[in-house]
Amino acid sequence: MNKTIRNTSVFVLLLVLALLGRATWVQAYEARALADDQKNRRNTIAQYAQPLGNIVVAGSPVTGSERSGGGTDLEYRRTYTDGELYAAVTGYSSQAYGATQLEGIYADVLDGTDDRLKNPLDAVTRKQQEPGTVLTTIDPAVQKAAYRALGNKKGAAVAVDPASGRILALASTPSYDPSRISGTNDGTAWKELTGDADKPLVNRALRQPLPPGSTFKLVVAAAALEDGLYRSVDTATESPDPYTLPHTRTVLRNENASAPCENATIRTALRYSCNNVFGKMAADLGQDKVRAMAEKFGFNDAGLDVPVRAYASVYPSKMDPAQTALSGIGQFDVTATPLQMAMVSAAIANDGLLAAPHMVSEVVDSDGDPLASFEDGDTRRIVSSSTAGQLRSAMVTVVERGTGTNAAVAGAEVGGKTGTAQHGENNSKTPYAWFTSYAKDPSTGKQVAVAVMIEDSGAARSEVSGNGLAAPVAQKMMAAALK
Repeated sequence: MNKTIRNTSVFVLLLVLALLGRATWVQAYEARALADDQKNRRNTIAQYAQPLGNIVVAGSPVTGSERSGGGTDLEYRRTYTDGELYAAVTGYSSQAYGATQLEGIYADVLDGTDDRLKNPLDAVTRKQQEPGTVLTTIDPAVQKAAYRALGNKKGAAVAVDPASGRILALASTPSYDPSRISGTNDGTAWKELTGDADKPLVNRALRQPLPPGSTFKLVVAAAALEDGLYRSVDTATESPDPYTLPHTRTVLRNENASAPCENATIRTALRYSCNNVFGKMAADLGQDKVRAMAEKFGFNDAGLDVPVRAYASVYPSKMDPAQTALSGIGQFDVTATPLQMAMVSAAIANDGLLAAPHMVSEVVDSDGDPLASFEDGDTRRIVSSSTAGQLRSAMVTVVERGTGTNAAVAGAEVGGKTGTAQHGENNSKTPYAWFTSYAKDPSTGKQVAVAVMIEDSGAARSEVSGNGLAAPVAQKMMAAALK
């Protein structure tokens, strides 16, 4: 063999070895990355090759599947029963735009590709199995009450079982029907939804923290009682009216100028929502003590999964004394989601224990065997039993004789707190209306904690109040939960 042929042979051999090495690398190390690549059309084809598993509410599926029809290689598309009612729970599963909420979190279970659905032989052959099912904690009666009471208002509502942490309702309005965007040719509907100034695709219950206003006064009151700043909710506070913010000439006034807020007790201050009392209380405690209490309730938690990830509610840091005082009335840079404020009322209702909120009870395979279960009552102590009892008593006063009378439910113990949160430059925009509460039926033992936020009702600025707009929504939800 001459030198030229020998060199050529060696070169060709090296090329073959390089190709074999590359193929081995791709198969051994890059196969999973390529399989999971969002641009891999085979994944989408496999996802919609069979009817998807369902998301279930109270034993009935609120999702389904239908054949996609001609013109696509995706065999099935997602359908929804009462799509607008449950959109904040299910999210959407779209052939073109991906999946969100429970549809996204449990996509592998619902399309049958989750490894837990396969036996060992199937895992080797990569055979697609029957899809699984997601069982939620949602109570359809409470969900319907929330959605219908919100109506055409822009807002959100959450209901939680205080003892178990089960989320009974999760509503966000305006809503949308996920069926409209579940196919491959829904571009017009997608543009309409994403271009809507009211942002119907945003889950306001979990993912839009806003200033909570006076509902945050419950957190400040809890901090004051736990710290010993005041012995009880019936101890007079040191609260001048009007109160001048520390190191400023700015006066913090009350909405009701004739309310008995000077040196008012915590009970009276919650009843009349006295800004001077809680502004000074926060300044006296200092931002570190208020933040510590807020964080015990769940503020500043960037990892709150229910299992959908909720945006963190925020109690700020590095405030001056005047800003700390404003934080005491749920203003300055304090923000909260309706879920967070429901958690505050839930912990107070549950004797100071906060049960981890969750809206999925179990994930099962096609035979009904559990793949994952979520236990109720995973609790941690937030405040003492004594503090919780005193706050419940004061919240009952708010509903019976204070600013929250529209939340009363016949035959039930109901406690609550209203909130009206200013926003915009120089408070120029329409305020947010809030209400957080709990209700207990002494005859059945049933209980529920609720938070409602009305971002915009279309009402005149002078007509916006927690009692006028948010409390009636909470009342309907609590009545439905106690039936």
